Amino acid sequence: MLPYIFKGDPLPPAGNLRELRYNPLTGQWIMVSSERAKRRWRPQGYCPFCPGAEETGYGWDALVLPNRFAVLSREAEPVMGGDILRRAQAYGDCGVIVETPEHNVKDLDELSLDHVVKVLKLWQQVTAKEMSDRRIVYLAIFRNKGEEVGVSLTHPHGQYYAMPFFPLRPRLMADNARKYYRRFGRCAFCDIVRKELEDKERVVYSNGGFVAFLPYYASWPFELHIYPLRHVQYITELSDEELKYMADALRASLGALNALFSRQMPYTFNLFQAPLKGRWPFLHMHLEIYPLLRDRDKLKYAAGIEMSTWDFTYDSVPEENAGLLRSACESVKPRLGLLGTCGAGPGII
Repeated sequence: MLPYIFKGDPLPPAGNLRELRYNPLTGQWIMVSSERAKRRWRPQGYCPFCPGAEETGYGWDALVLPNRFAVLSREAEPVMGGDILRRAQAYGDCGVIVETPEHNVKDLDELSLDHVVKVLKLWQQVTAKEMSDRRIVYLAIFRNKGEEVGVSLTHPHGQYYAMPFFPLRPRLMADNARKYYRRFGRCAFCDIVRKELEDKERVVYSNGGFVAFLPYYASWPFELHIYPLRHVQYITELSDEELKYMADALRASLGALNALFSRQMPYTFNLFQAPLKGRWPFLHMHLEIYPLLRDRDKLKYAAGIEMSTWDFTYDSVPEENAGLLRSACESVKPRLGLLGTCGAGPGII
């Protein structure tokens, strides 16, 4: 799926450029914006996400704000399409999900279960809102944590990009899932979850609605995937009870990662949903966490082979690392008051 391309004026002024540029060799759209260079880098003495700031006000638990330095915008200028050097209007939406009024909260596992449910309900609201825009094709809800990731503001927050195109990585996942579905008549993601629960050795946490596991094919040393046990395409399909189980699994996963080396784990995570247009019965909503540490003081870098080929080397053994995460999960279970089991609990499959 490609963005809507409009005929219009040539390039906007260099100081105010926002557009999509197409890579014909990979099929990727690159989001280009001069606005990104204006972002504030860890301002001292002022936090735009704290209560009482210009955009936040008071009396909230979690809220959604527009991204003031957005790479996509519904007011983006139309551009000419081009030929081999093709570009398109950077139509879309970028927002910030401020997860708590408390500035010094280090991660979501420090918030109560009910509070994380409130955050996930904002994810549902954002998804429902973007579904109503016929020009939005894909929604990425994601979170960056840690200086190692390049987080510019430390107040706990996530983000979302509502895009007019289907990004490369989820598109490749969808293509392979479609092929599997056509061949076997089943969801590849459901089969992965079933196999992980049968094997048990890579399962880190499970409860009545979700399972978290270090996948057999992990790229990052302590990568975690969180799946609903029920086959759904969108977070908007989850019931209140399922949303509670999802919040519980997320707290358990992040708590285990932060306890693993007795320090805060830098990571990124992304919620994978189906595209917002069309029917995608072979896709299965889930969340993937990419932690950056391979040891307490050692980062896992995406270096030469990873950057150039997108194929990762794995510096350990997934089954051993999953065992370390299960032990870390057990250590935080009393503090978090978890609803499930560190590992594959009885009766899950």
